[in-house]
Amino acid sequence: MQRLAMDLRMLSRELSLYLEHQIRVGFFGSGVGLSLILGFSVAYACYYLSSIAKKPQLVTGGESFNRFLQNHCPVVTETYYPTVWCWESRGQTLLRPFITSKPPVQYRNELIKTADGGQISLDWFDNDNSVCYTDGSTRPTILLLPGLTGTSKESYILHMIHLSEELGYRCVVFNNRGVAGENLLTPRTYCCANTEDLETVIHHVHSLYPSAPFLAAGVSMGGHRHMFVKQIDMDHVMKAKSIREFDKRFTSVMFGYRTIDDYYTDASPNRRLNSVGIPVLCLNSVDDVFSPSHAIPIETAKQNPNVALVLTSYGGHIGFLEGIWPRQCTYMDRVFKQFVQAMVEHGHELFNM
Repeated sequence: MQRLAMDLRMLSRELSLYLEHQIRVGFFGSGVGLSLILGFSVAYACYYLSSIAKKPQLVTGGESFNRFLQNHCPVVTETYYPTVWCWESRGQTLLRPFITSKPPVQYRNELIKTADGGQISLDWFDNDNSVCYTDGSTRPTILLLPGLTGTSKESYILHMIHLSEELGYRCVVFNNRGVAGENLLTPRTYCCANTEDLETVIHHVHSLYPSAPFLAAGVSMGGHRHMFVKQIDMDHVMKAKSIREFDKRFTSVMFGYRTIDDYYTDASPNRRLNSVGIPVLCLNSVDDVFSPSHAIPIETAKQNPNVALVLTSYGGHIGFLEGIWPRQCTYMDRVFKQFVQAMVEHGHELFNM
């Protein structure tokens, strides 16, 4: 209750200062209107602090991982304060790409061949000016996996690279086939259930720096039409009005699934979560419009000591905006930075338990 009171006083003070600067007294005449606004603001602050700002639910399959996160990644147990004027899921989801800044990043591009004759575009941030890890052969490497249709230019990827740069790490972004401007050499893109390209990238990166700590961070899911016209009715595909219709007409057909339900079953993490053998931290908002709370495999996660789920009440899909004007760091960014740093610097604690 003491912390709640402090938060209330702080938020009320910020709102009062904001209103004093934004509202012209002349507009309200006697000042009664300003008093009403301030009263409403205090009432809203009470609602926000009691119903919106909450600590995330931390779900782990083992006590050791839980203790590790509390000691080295405390953000997962701290109260998440969504942006006060934009905490609803759709607002968080839609506004994030337009509000958050895009830190400048200079990439080095590499194209690697695949077994089926295709190619994959990798964007490297080598961080050769790293002070903490001057030896490139042992510099920690973070593989970043953008979401559906995402590339190395997404704001959330740029923020992850910026945070990794602060820690002295190297980053490489895996751009799925056909989304980063490179030529699509085969009639194949990507889907949630197929990991062949990812496996190719992992083996390639690890072969380049076998002595460096290697981590990966993926966001959400993470075309060129003329390659598909011989196998798929693209006119029918382009008339799809939902993601499910698109997957039914295109994705499931391209990867040989008998039905759309077969594809979704194969792509679901439920059937693979038990086999996870390395520490994995998953951040998900329960109001995520694409990954709703009923689809989160909480009970399955509890059965694997290598899996931890951080479930916030709000945040939308890749939103997690916080602060009055969320231009810079989001809650997701803070979770990313603390967890990768914890794994690089203290990960041996988990493997020795």
